[in-house]
Amino acid sequence: MATPKKGRNASAQSKPGRSLALILIALVALTGGMFASGHTKPRLGIDLAGGTSITLRAVPEAGNEAAINKTNMDTAVSIMERRVNGLGVSEAEVQTQGDRNIVVNIPKGTNSEQARKQVGTTAKLYFRPVLATEVAGGKGAASPSPSPTGTPSGKPSGGAGDKPEATDKGSDSPSATPTTQGRAVTDALKADATPSASASDKGKASPSPSASGGSAEADASALQARYAKLDCTDGKTRSSVGDGVKASEPTLACGKNSQGQWQKYILGPAEVDGTDVDKAQATLDTQRAAGWTVQMDFTDGGAKKFGDITGKLAQNQSPQNQFAIVLDGEVVSDPFVKEALTSGNAEISGNFNQQSAQDLSNMLSYGALPLTFKVDSMTTVTAALGGDQLQAGLIAGAIGLALVVIYLLAYYRGLSFIAILSLLVSAALTYTLMALLGPAIGFALNLPAVCGAIVAIGITADSFIVYFERVRDEIREGRTLRPAVERAWPRARRTILVSDFVSFLAAAVLFIVTVGKVRGFAFTLGLTTLLDVVVVFLFTKPLLTLMARRKFFASGHKWSGLDPKSLGAQPPLRRTRRPAAPVDPKEA
Repeated sequence: MATPKKGRNASAQSKPGRSLALILIALVALTGGMFASGHTKPRLGIDLAGGTSITLRAVPEAGNEAAINKTNMDTAVSIMERRVNGLGVSEAEVQTQGDRNIVVNIPKGTNSEQARKQVGTTAKLYFRPVLATEVAGGKGAASPSPSPTGTPSGKPSGGAGDKPEATDKGSDSPSATPTTQGRAVTDALKADATPSASASDKGKASPSPSASGGSAEADASALQARYAKLDCTDGKTRSSVGDGVKASEPTLACGKNSQGQWQKYILGPAEVDGTDVDKAQATLDTQRAAGWTVQMDFTDGGAKKFGDITGKLAQNQSPQNQFAIVLDGEVVSDPFVKEALTSGNAEISGNFNQQSAQDLSNMLSYGALPLTFKVDSMTTVTAALGGDQLQAGLIAGAIGLALVVIYLLAYYRGLSFIAILSLLVSAALTYTLMALLGPAIGFALNLPAVCGAIVAIGITADSFIVYFERVRDEIREGRTLRPAVERAWPRARRTILVSDFVSFLAAAVLFIVTVGKVRGFAFTLGLTTLLDVVVVFLFTKPLLTLMARRKFFASGHKWSGLDPKSLGAQPPLRRTRRPAAPVDPKEA
């Protein structure tokens, strides 16, 4: 029985190079991916890169606490993300905190000041008639209508592009119509200069013709001049195009068409606003093969206003038979109508997919969201302060690493070479993963995360120490190095796994039950704990197996850290052997 056992041990000891090659391949692949993606540095959080962190508290309408629920909060988060990203702010974070708070982290950079102003305001959703539209920078009156997410939102017709259509629910009317110029925009602006009742001015007295007749033409000319110069491809221009415009006034707007191009619009006064929408949802129509559609239910007052405006639009040619759904000054959809929709509900159909239909329904729902948000706290960190904090964290990490290295050198001597290489491999894996996880899952390295990485140095060093001490115990019992390395591994492995499991469990619980920046600490601690297991199994153990074959370690050199005399080793173990039984010549 002894011979097969020795054979298995020899086989196990002869293949440590496979494990080392595996971890080397993983490290090269991660490094290559990091450079190929262009993200060679970890993404820094607000407290290190500088920026503003805003905590918003949801406030429901009077007596409607049930409005604070996961669906409404998630909808609010998606709209706030769209607001911030639409301003050109890169790498902003919007996430819920608890059951009624939303935390918005805005890095220092382009338009961050404007993002801070807009992020806490209630969304403004309006339904406005389209008077004119064209691709930004293009020529001509009408072009493909925008879709909620830049994906096709209608069926092609006459080469004019894709158009979503609004119909009563259950309608089988076609989803496209030829796109022609329609009447002069100036005449349309004049006609809309004295609206009978707009979405936000219902009940107010309309201006008299004498007061507005002369100015309407001048206003129309000025609006057309601004429209001619409007460049929707510029982020700053888009974010301010509708600033200061009342719902009762014509305005300019931007939106993306089905080809992903920015398109500009002249829009008439708002006839319906978001609060007139009672409910909106994305549905899959399997009976009429319409695919994904967006269904809207209006309030009683909203149904009448929507019926009035669609009745007027249905009499016009494209693009003036369209209404634009405008959220925060941006057109998210511009369906056309062919008849008055007076049933109190409507359906927007086109070439929607599930995601684009849900995005539009969320935007429509947000207009009727019975929540407002108040700023609970706002913390601004300058880039200089963030740099100081990062420098302090790196200095603390360097001091901790230096102390660990000094201890290893003083106590383990030659073995410290293996430990230091293992720490370097662990650091390289951690760095590359953090750099890749930034664009992949939005991971940002904040100060608590740096603290988690510093704590991980001790966890990783502890695993090495457990294994080294097991090996030294075996040598104390009189075994030579090579069998000591193999016999020590099973016991050390169990201890390391149990210790790392406890650390990972603590990190997982902390990540689940906490919010905000503390999660950065928990995530980093959990990540480095997992990497500790990988490094010990695929690098430290195989490397020590290879080093045990070298004379410096195998002979127990006094600087190897494995000197039997300094460890107080016992005499070599001897087994008592029974005299061999005489062999029968006949059996031989």
